[in-house]
Amino acid sequence: MMGLRDLANRLKAKPEELDAERLHDRFGGMDLTPIDQLECRTPSRVGGEVKRIRVAPRKGIPALEMVLTDGTADVVAVFTGRRHIAGIEHGRAVIIEGIAREERGRKVMLNPAYTLISS
Repeated sequence: MMGLRDLANRLKAKPEELDAERLHDRFGGMDLTPIDQLECRTPSRVGGEVKRIRVAPRKGIPALEMVLTDGTADVVAVFTGRRHIAGIEHGRAVIIEGIAREERGRKVMLNPAYTLISS
C-alpha cells in the first residue's frame, strides 16, 4: 500500500518539487556543498544541472554566464573571455569549484574550475 501512497504524492507534487528531489538524489552523495548553503568568499565545490546559458559582455569583454541549479538554489558561473565551452549545454550535469561572491542578489563564481559529469 505504501507504493500507492508514494505514487499519489508524486502525482500531487509540483514539477519544481519533483525536479528538486531528482537533483538532490543525483548530487546528494558527491561530497558537494548544497548551493543554498554556499558561503561567499570561501572556496567551495558545488554541482548541479545547467539551467541557463548566455553570453553577456562585461566591460566590453565577452563572458559566458552559466546558471547552475541543484534543486536548493542557483549559482551563476561566469567564464570571462569565453563565448562557448565545449560540452556545456542546457541540462548538462557540472561540478564547479571556486570562490563565490554576492552580485546583485545572486551568488556568482568567476572563472571557476569545472568538471563535466557523464549522464
